[in-house]
Amino acid sequence: MSAVRHRLLAVATAVPLLTVALGACGYGSEAKKDTAAAVAPKGPKIDGLDSVKIGFFGNTTHATPLIGLQTGQFQKELGGTALQSSVFNAGPAEIEALNSGAIDIGWIGPSPAINGYVKSHGKSLKIIAGSASGGVSLIVNPKKISGLDDLKGKTIATPQLGNTQDVALLNYLAQKGYKVDATSGKGDVTVQRIDNKVTPTAFQQGSIDGAWVPEPTASKLVAAGGKTLLDEKRLWKDGKFVITNVIVSQRFLKEHPKAVEAVLSASVKTNAWIRSHPAEAVKALNDKLADPSIAGKALPTDIIDPAFQNVDVTDDPLAATLQEEADHAVQAGLLKKPDLKGIYDLTLLNKVLKSEGKRPADDAGLGGN
Repeated sequence: MSAVRHRLLAVATAVPLLTVALGACGYGSEAKKDTAAAVAPKGPKIDGLDSVKIGFFGNTTHATPLIGLQTGQFQKELGGTALQSSVFNAGPAEIEALNSGAIDIGWIGPSPAINGYVKSHGKSLKIIAGSASGGVSLIVNPKKISGLDDLKGKTIATPQLGNTQDVALLNYLAQKGYKVDATSGKGDVTVQRIDNKVTPTAFQQGSIDGAWVPEPTASKLVAAGGKTLLDEKRLWKDGKFVITNVIVSQRFLKEHPKAVEAVLSASVKTNAWIRSHPAEAVKALNDKLADPSIAGKALPTDIIDPAFQNVDVTDDPLAATLQEEADHAVQAGLLKKPDLKGIYDLTLLNKVLKSEGKRPADDAGLGGN
């Protein structure tokens, strides 16, 4: 067995169970402060606040905050209240930051949002908007895997045990009739949990045969010779499923609704700008990724372009798909059936959408106090 395989196995065995921490995919080992601001605070402070603290990941499924920071849209909406941001590697760390007050609002995947809500007995957070849909694919080595029925005996990577992509792969394999132990990842198909930073190297060195991963990791694997065997959009109604939500501390939402509304206004306006200015948006995204506080370098054109195109920004949280993703985790045996009633509060989002002449978003019956 190669040294790389030994190292990957060590990483996999060190990952906690989903009931301890539901992860999400990102880059970097810990939260980093983003001190760069395209627009300086100017004007009255919102809710009398000196600052609003936001958190997100440095990847393309978090395009909204990255581009909104680069263009200055978030700071414009906050006026004289300074925007402070932190970049996270994984969902559990961001949830911990939200719970401790290190951040007030965050962009995060569905699995850690669910876990954070359930572990706090519905007291820690609310999902207040959507941010992104799609952007997840199964990429394989075409020399080893020729079709979707050719996965038996192969090793497929996901970012973390119990994270959103891990649950999606386990659910897909079960539907195809493959037997896999969810916790160990062993079975007809070996599910190997490794960090997105490691995945391209593992793929090139042959330690894995494929990976179910988000952007831009998926496009990195394609650039390295991989083949897109399945775009996860194909598995969802209308090709839509939540990959990134906006969450807020319940305390902050109660005490500073005007500040939350300002951030949501910036999010909605940024998403509209992304849709109407795709060429400028992808440049803004790559420029922000090059910031030393984010990824530290821009991505090559053959990676950033498809990665950007594969992610759909959305204000709608696609609430029905959140419930379905939770059901998949329960079916995989990684999560006890959660009560998600009250996880959404779309009041301020729908106020912003109405002011912009847009249709309101639906919480699929998961709203309320």
